[in-house]
This record gives sequence, structure tokens and C-alpha cells, in this order.
Amino acid sequence: MATQQTQTLGRLLLTPAVALLFVWMIIPLGMTIYFSLLSYNLLNPGMERFIGLENYVYFLTDPAFLASLRNTLVLVGSVLIITVVVGTLVALLLDQAFVGRSIVRLMVIAPFFVMPTVSALVWKNLLMHPVSGMFAWIMTSVGLEPIDWFAQYPLFSIVLIVAWQWTPFAALILLTALQSLDEEQREAALMDGAGAFSTFLYITLPHLARPIAVVILIETIFLLTVFAEIYVTTGGGPGLQTTNIAFLIYSQALIQYDVGGASAGGLVAVVIANILAIFLMRIVGRSLEV
Repeated sequence: MATQQTQTLGRLLLTPAVALLFVWMIIPLGMTIYFSLLSYNLLNPGMERFIGLENYVYFLTDPAFLASLRNTLVLVGSVLIITVVVGTLVALLLDQAFVGRSIVRLMVIAPFFVMPTVSALVWKNLLMHPVSGMFAWIMTSVGLEPIDWFAQYPLFSIVLIVAWQWTPFAALILLTALQSLDEEQREAALMDGAGAFSTFLYITLPHLARPIAVVILIETIFLLTVFAEIYVTTGGGPGLQTTNIAFLIYSQALIQYDVGGASAGGLVAVVIANILAIFLMRIVGRSLEV
């Protein structure tokens, strides 16, 4: 009886917070669904009319949507590969004992705490600028022609910027996992004649399977909404080469002032994000069951 009373009291205490959270989520969602069914342009106030699913049909059949979807998948996939591979290597290095390890760890983690807008400006003006950037100076010093990164390789440039920001996160999670690895397993493998590569492949990597799955899940959720880096550096161009779904929705809402189309695009993006989240959650679940 006492247990049931405690559970009932706990539910009653949580009810206001849950109700507030529900209202906070359901009102914007309901308004987005409502606007997505209207022909609603901010340049034509008072001309709103119900058009049903036309906004969805237009958004899904727009060539810009297919281009932005492709760019989004390339961006997310490329950044995940870079951050997991480089993050694993950095974690392995930081797991070794050397002088000044604490300072090096702090320096490696630092990029993750830099605001996306600031890091994008640094990469655009100080590193990748075709005239005054550090990369241009290095290439000129060795007799090569500087590269205009954001004009010649725009999506690759965005991938580099975002990967630089998220690699410290992956390295931190994987380093924490490495420190929980049983040293006796490594020592036993070395005594049996296993080399460094075999030890990594059969002992360290299986131990990192769960943390890597978690890193992929968390990063994917945030990478689907990359916006500041694109806005600051390329503005979605040249053409549609760096336009992802988040930037496409922004351009429809605040450049074309098409609130109805942007609302439909936002709901499509939510569906895509949920599909990926469910898929990744299953992967993480299988990893945790091993």
C-alpha cells in the first residue's frame, strides 16, 4: 500500500511538468501542421487560403529538396566517418602516458566548446581564405596555386569545419571508454604474442563498439540540423551545392517568405529525423545487447 501511495504521489508531482512540456511541444507542432496546409506568404498578408497537401507535394517534388537531401546525407555520413575514425585515433593517443597529457587533452577538447558561428568565421577568414588564409600562405610558400575552398570544394569545406567541431566530442567519449578497459586483457594478449594491431582489433575495438554507437546516434541528431556553418560561409551555394534540408527550410521561410512551404518542409524534416533516430536506436540497442 505504501509503495502504491508513493508511486501515486510521484505521478502527481510530475504531472505539472509533463503537462507543461506537452503544451510547449504540441502548440508549435499544431501551428506548423496548420500552416503547412495553407497557401501563406508573408508578402501577401490576408491572402491565406487552404490548399490541403499541395505544400507537401511541391516540397517533395522540388529538385531543391532532392539536392538538399543528398547534401544532408553526404554531410552527416562524411562527418560521422571522420569523427569516429579520427576520434578513435586521438583517444588512443590520449590514453597513453606522456608529459603534459592533461594540457593536451584540454586543447584537443577545446574546439567542441567554440560556437559554430565563431568557428565558421575562423575557418572562412583565417584558414580557408584564398588570399589571406593560412592554407593559401602554405600553398604559396611551396609554389602551388591557392585553392578557393568555398568556391571549388564547398561541401567538402563544410564537412571539414563541422568535423573539426565534433571530433573532440567523439574523442572524449571514446577516451572515457578506453579508460574503463581492463588492462589485464591487454597484458594477457601481449604475453600471448599479439601485436599492437591485433590487440586493437580483437580487444580494444569490440570494447569501443557501444561508445561508437552512442557517438553516432548523438552526432546524427545534431548534424541533421547544421545551419550556422553553411549560413556564415557559403549561404547554401554555389547554387545548391551546400544547401541541406535545414538551410532549405530557412530559405523558404525567411528568404522566399513562404511560411506554408517551410512548415511542410519542417514536418518532412521531422519525419526523416525520426526515421533515422529509430534506425540508429535499433543499432545502439543491438550493440548494448552484445
